[in-house]
Amino acid sequence: MTKESAIHPLLAVEDLHVRVEGKAILKGVSLTINAGEVHAIMGPNGSGKSTLSFCLMGHPKYEIVSGRILYQGESILELSPDKRAQRGLFLAFQYPTAIPGVTIANFLRAAMRGVRGADVPVKEFRQTVKTQLKTLGIPDSFMNRYVNDGFSGGEKKRLEILQLAILSPALAVLDETDSGLDIDALKVVAHGINTLRSPQRGMLLITHYQRLLDYVTPDLVHVMVDGRVVRSGGPELALELESKGYEGFRPAIEPATV
Repeated sequence: MTKESAIHPLLAVEDLHVRVEGKAILKGVSLTINAGEVHAIMGPNGSGKSTLSFCLMGHPKYEIVSGRILYQGESILELSPDKRAQRGLFLAFQYPTAIPGVTIANFLRAAMRGVRGADVPVKEFRQTVKTQLKTLGIPDSFMNRYVNDGFSGGEKKRLEILQLAILSPALAVLDETDSGLDIDALKVVAHGINTLRSPQRGMLLITHYQRLLDYVTPDLVHVMVDGRVVRSGGPELALELESKGYEGFRPAIEPATV
């Protein structure tokens, strides 16, 4: 843990307002994540969950109208996505892209090189990969396949978790990593997330459903409705949401303070 991270939260989102193609999507989101914490954001389609994840990584499509995103105490709004990755941010996509002709081994080494800003010695890369494959229970043959080419939903999400393990970011944002998974694939992905929990790493899990949280227990749960965080609480909040549905949270329109 750096001196700055001991003083400042790992991530602080402050009254964030965001537009996409002129339409207001985020309407004053505030959120604080400390190193070692796992937070979950739950909300219906169109509530702004994925917009928040893309804003954290600096997607140019999303216009920051007002508010701040502070990472380890410093604003990252002016940083490009690659610079944010080099600082230790990571985003696992809901819909990972297939890259036919590019092996996972070559893809991961290029990703490591991009994050570090320098080449990765072959011996170090192989040892890192070997260790993480064993830790996550992924066969060595996985590395010779083309990136997401012909992959099942579970295999795509497993690759996202492997990337997280290999790149070892300080802040990991997982956008609906449980989407489209059967129960066996969900358990595999949840195992990977739990394995990669660390006192030095913060995680933000974005999900529709309680079922992922049956296997990954978050420190805090946030309910997002219509571009706002309307409630925050412990893991029991996800169970309340499961019983009430999102409609039960719509009357609360003031952003929660975390």
